[in-house]
Amino acid sequence: MEYLIPLVTVFCLTCVAIKVFNPIAQRVGLVDLPNERKLHVGAIPLIGGISIYFSVLLVSSIVIEQSQVFNLYLISAALILFLGVLDDKYDLSVRVRMAAQVITASILIFGAGLYLTSFGHILHFFEFRLGYVGIVVTVLAVIGAINAFNMVDGIDGLAGMLSLVTFSSLAFLFYWADNSWFMLPLLFIGAIVGYLLFNLKWPFPSFEKIFMGDAGSMLIGLTIVWMLVIGTQPDTSVFRPVTALYLIAIPLMDMTAIMYRRVKKGTSPFKPDRDHLHHIFERAGYNRKQTLIRISLASLLLAAIGVAAEIAHVPESIMFTTFLAIFAAYNWALSNVWQLLTWIRKQ
Repeated sequence: MEYLIPLVTVFCLTCVAIKVFNPIAQRVGLVDLPNERKLHVGAIPLIGGISIYFSVLLVSSIVIEQSQVFNLYLISAALILFLGVLDDKYDLSVRVRMAAQVITASILIFGAGLYLTSFGHILHFFEFRLGYVGIVVTVLAVIGAINAFNMVDGIDGLAGMLSLVTFSSLAFLFYWADNSWFMLPLLFIGAIVGYLLFNLKWPFPSFEKIFMGDAGSMLIGLTIVWMLVIGTQPDTSVFRPVTALYLIAIPLMDMTAIMYRRVKKGTSPFKPDRDHLHHIFERAGYNRKQTLIRISLASLLLAAIGVAAEIAHVPESIMFTTFLAIFAAYNWALSNVWQLLTWIRKQ
């Protein structure tokens, strides 16, 4: 009951916030309109992220012990949420978004004093220490996580389901380590479930559809990278750095692979297209529900492998090598997807 009450409360508050913000969003034009890349019908309110943030903010102020680090997280989350709302409304340039993301990373690094100091023993023979280079690595990690979840938000429920997998894994690992930070991902789980009721309109088809928006996907990416950095700090040591790769495997691999393919084609790595994993599933003949289920299960499997390997103390070098092999197979499969599908259908 100690944890169920906050979970139910944040879920209910998210649903209430969606009902409150919905008419406001439609009046001020904070809606997503269909275009050549967005194939939905009608103007959909972009209020998922705002609703998640305010519900988590209210409940966390009661159930989470206030500290300087937690308050700095709330400030950086508010900043990235504001950036996302502006992006949803005015479609900001890449430079503006990057500048704001660097500022939020600076709050984590120079405000909270948290940054990646080591990659652990991923090379087996010695610990891969970063020193002050870890500051630059952490900035890149923040930008990467924010954009990974932003890019993967392409079909109904996908960013929400993938973040549920990551937050559930984080909540379990922090709880396993008896670290009080586990309450933050737990609250996000409740809030995201509330959002998904409206986004997927299941099991209530009469609900009015909403989207997470850039505000929501970037908020989720920022929160996850904060938790990953906190969890890998030497003084907390909730999990090893290599485990983080498994917890965000699908968004990370999708972003990295698609950026590589864009650069290879001579286009900007940030130029939107329809070559993401979910687009490929759809062109292969799967409907959106089938695509959502398959990608979510793949994410759950990889996260479960990472969590199990962490608990079993599998050597970091083996975990890292295995992840590289998985990513190489993933990238090869996407690069040869049509030949692969032709071969499968002939069998």
